[in-house]
Amino acid sequence: MIVMEQRELGRTGRNVSVVGQGTWQLGGDWGEVREADAFDVLDAAVGAGVTFFDTADVYGDGRSEQLIGRYLKERPDAGVLVATKMGRRAEQVPENYVLDNFRTWNDRSRTNLGVETLDLVQLHCPPTAVYSSDEVYDALDTLVAEQRIAAYGVSVETCAEALTAIARPGVASVQIILNPFRLKPLDEVLPAARAAGVGIVARVPLASGLLSGKYTADTVFAPEDHRTYNRHGEAFDQGETFSGIEYGTGLAAAAEFAGFAPEGATPAQTALRWIIQQPGVTSVIPGARSVEQTRANAAAAVLDPLPQSALDAVRDLYDRRIRAAVHDRW
Repeated sequence: MIVMEQRELGRTGRNVSVVGQGTWQLGGDWGEVREADAFDVLDAAVGAGVTFFDTADVYGDGRSEQLIGRYLKERPDAGVLVATKMGRRAEQVPENYVLDNFRTWNDRSRTNLGVETLDLVQLHCPPTAVYSSDEVYDALDTLVAEQRIAAYGVSVETCAEALTAIARPGVASVQIILNPFRLKPLDEVLPAARAAGVGIVARVPLASGLLSGKYTADTVFAPEDHRTYNRHGEAFDQGETFSGIEYGTGLAAAAEFAGFAPEGATPAQTALRWIIQQPGVTSVIPGARSVEQTRANAAAAVLDPLPQSALDAVRDLYDRRIRAAVHDRW
């Protein structure tokens, strides 16, 4: 097993690897993944020093959680903190975010993962009003008191939602979209989280694969892949797919970004390295569907920090190609 840099995950009091493992892909929402292949991916992640898995109860309607649970039952020595998410299996109205529902959702995730106490549960991009509800945080505190969960956090769509959650004393972590095409969290969210001792988990770090530089205008994604059916927010928030960027705009920006990669590093690794070195980031959670992708993602943790010239180039690229196209919606 490789030893990777560990950072404290906010108010959980536990350390996690700077590169974690996102497992949305393993649920089947990016195309079918065989169980044996999923186990190989998780095993490769642990072997590369990853100690943080991120999942959700809706990834494959629980399949991702179940796979992680079965894998960790075989590898109790893996030392992995598992963060799951809840809330998206119900109608998205604030009235559904109540203690009884939390207990029901919690029971299902505990069964899927095969544990009595979940390490970290995150509200999964709920309606904006939920982040301001005293009753919601009281209910989450009750789950902690009942030892159903060890800690709780939130996954957000907007910076305003993140800032609202960070102000709550029980929130351990905030998961937010952050990548070289999504810079707005750098302005207020990361500084506020650092000041409050809240962990930041960076999701969608490769803009749904755009930043890998592997896609072209002729690339065809499977019908069950959200990059086919959610390009305009048809199924859930558009920001979850290509970071909300129009595909052609993203391709052009990705081609330019690829030129920033240092010798020996891929564009994807460069994007992950950029995220890792942003002050306030705890862990970045790229997904993977193969052992090779998993190991390549983890290798970003040992790259030399990007020079200031590369950081400036990313900012310039964002200002010229991305900001005008999506700033108003963000």
